[in-house]
Amino acid sequence: MTLRANWSYPTAIRFGAGRIAELAEHCRAAGIARPLLVTDRALAGLPITARALEILEAGGLGRAMFSEVDPNPNEANMQAGIAAYAAGRHDGVIGFGGGSALDLAKMIALMAGQSIPVWDLEDVGDWWTRADASRIAPIVAVPTTAGTGSEVGRAGVLTNTETHRKTIIFHPKLMPRVTICDPELTVGMPPAITAGTGMDAFAHCLEAFSSPHYHPMSQGIALEGMRLVNEYLPRAYASPGDLEARAQMMSAAAMGAVAFQKGLGAIHALSHPIGALYGTHHGTTNAVVMPMVLDFNRSAIEGRLARAAAYLGIPGGFDGFRARVMDLRAELGIPPNLTALGVGRDRLDELTGMALEDPSCGGNPVAMTAENTRALLERCL
Repeated sequence: MTLRANWSYPTAIRFGAGRIAELAEHCRAAGIARPLLVTDRALAGLPITARALEILEAGGLGRAMFSEVDPNPNEANMQAGIAAYAAGRHDGVIGFGGGSALDLAKMIALMAGQSIPVWDLEDVGDWWTRADASRIAPIVAVPTTAGTGSEVGRAGVLTNTETHRKTIIFHPKLMPRVTICDPELTVGMPPAITAGTGMDAFAHCLEAFSSPHYHPMSQGIALEGMRLVNEYLPRAYASPGDLEARAQMMSAAAMGAVAFQKGLGAIHALSHPIGALYGTHHGTTNAVVMPMVLDFNRSAIEGRLARAAAYLGIPGGFDGFRARVMDLRAELGIPPNLTALGVGRDRLDELTGMALEDPSCGGNPVAMTAENTRALLERCL
């Protein structure tokens, strides 16, 4: 018997419409008396954020907020957040928003009590053991999008402003103590964000399903996650007030993040550096490169995706699955290629090197080399 793996599954999830009302209660259960709500600039002035702050205040927990969060959060955002955390004498954080806000909330909770650089905690080997775990603040996660799944993850992505490299920072205690998934919070998402975040969830499930690593539980979750996105993302995009579709997409997002414990691949290996250098939306970038990566991996995944297509009710095996991806992209207004996202040929060598350094490339079913990765990027333009 040679099969061997390490598996971990997520935290307590409070799922359902209206459950944001429980925010103060769950903060107290996590041992948080003075939370700092971390969100992004766009959300800071919206009614859903005001409602969350009102709930905290009514629960006797104050109404402190930090919103200096860039779309691709970096160490400068983190340091500003740590300063706000210290100034307010906070004892825990609430990540409120999309992946950017959730990831930065985790970084603030992690680094507010550490004395080492955040880059020393990159997701490499056992580097996470360098952190003083006793100084990591408790986290409550409240997603307002349905894509990244950061609300059920033990890591966050931080962009290094000097190297323009997206770095995955990992620690087991970055898993939120509790996650509130309230689909009502996602109803006001702009269509482009609904599309991009939804395709991010699909990419997580697709790459996890395609990864060669052994994790049969994630394999099953990835398959069902793809089905949910395929069926409900077009509904959520076309009818923003469709609460059932919004709820199913929140489920799919969490499922994608659980599933990609099995591994990610070339979609993310490309989109991470593209996002770091060009500031593109992560999920949208994933959707743009997805069909080209499917072609790149076809020799290794054709049979597997044929089985997935049958489960999703898509005729035509691998070709039918790819055609459905193209139809989804068109239906959701996804740009056709990287050129449309503003990516040029002048930095292909740099992007190639960064893609090969990205840990996601290790989970791709076809080995990525300098030659075939550069050629893949060219096909994406």
